[in-house]
Amino acid sequence: MRLAMLSALVVLACVPESPGAEPPPNPATPSTAAARMEFPGKSWAEASPASQGVDPARLRGAVDHLAERCGRDGVRQMRIVRNGRIIWKGDDIDNVHGVWSVTKSFTSTCLGLLVADGKCSLDTRASDYVPALRARYPNLTLRHFATMTSGYRAAGDEPRDGYIHGPSVTPFVPGKPLFEPGREYAYWDSAMNQFARVLTRVAGEPLEELFRRRVAGPIGMDPAKWDWGDFGEVDGVVVNGGAGNHDKHVRISARELARLGLLFLNRGNWAGRQVLDPEWVAAATRAAVPADTPLAQPESKIDGRGVYGLNWWVNGTGAGGSRKWPAAPAGTFAAVGFNNNQCFVIPEWHMVVVRLGTDGNVPDDVWDQFFQEMTPNRK
Repeated sequence: MRLAMLSALVVLACVPESPGAEPPPNPATPSTAAARMEFPGKSWAEASPASQGVDPARLRGAVDHLAERCGRDGVRQMRIVRNGRIIWKGDDIDNVHGVWSVTKSFTSTCLGLLVADGKCSLDTRASDYVPALRARYPNLTLRHFATMTSGYRAAGDEPRDGYIHGPSVTPFVPGKPLFEPGREYAYWDSAMNQFARVLTRVAGEPLEELFRRRVAGPIGMDPAKWDWGDFGEVDGVVVNGGAGNHDKHVRISARELARLGLLFLNRGNWAGRQVLDPEWVAAATRAAVPADTPLAQPESKIDGRGVYGLNWWVNGTGAGGSRKWPAAPAGTFAAVGFNNNQCFVIPEWHMVVVRLGTDGNVPDDVWDQFFQEMTPNRK
């Protein structure tokens, strides 16, 4: 089963040498030699910013801006990659810790593998694999989970200590729906944990094992530098956390997370090997939630309308009429987690930017200023 059923896909025209792809307008086009994509083996190639067409002064200004605004961890766990080469890195990029909701993009990637294998589709009903959902969620699909339009609410999802978007510690016990699936948008953590349970049933194995075998291994992630927290066995199979809450998240270093960013930058291709279906990469990283979708939980201040793909944040036009990161290229997308954990992919710039930490959150305008500082010829 292929992904032909997906609607119009974004074109991530980021790799000049990809068959049939033409490079997009680039504000700082490097030489032909430098533009060739490099894929790391055990270690990454490093290059000066200037050799990769990046103004060193602008890069320094952008990094300094983040260092001042991102909390105590600053930019120590940050690395910037262009054309597959490191052009800037902090001094703590091997620090391994949880990345909270970045985990959601790992969960989505597992969905992409299962769809490409023909084991399910975006329109597969979750209750086909978890019968406990039939009574209250008979029409809930995998698409609804991946776009945060599921309306799923677990027992125990009442707000606690300011945490109001699905804090249940019993996420596998269905509660009364927030709304009918597909009708509204609500970023909801217990829904993502139930989603992981459904995908585990589809896969017949823990998501960590699926991801390790099909993605982490082929792209060279150091097995000692990442793992995936879990809820233990549920119906005989270990269920990894799908949301990233309650310490059930992916634990990883900036160095290793950059490999996933580079894989997505190259449409799922790693040094000539197609690890992920390129149609899935395109579908996951384009806006999948219409901007005019009703917002079910405005008090959470997590609004993905117009800017949420399949568990990736994208630079679409939101409900307010502006892009999520106005100064960034339109094709930009990111895996984003609590505590300033971000993996940005910027196809137009052939760039991956990873910043990890455990130091609170900054608003989108901080990152938008970073992109503005990076943009040549800005007025």
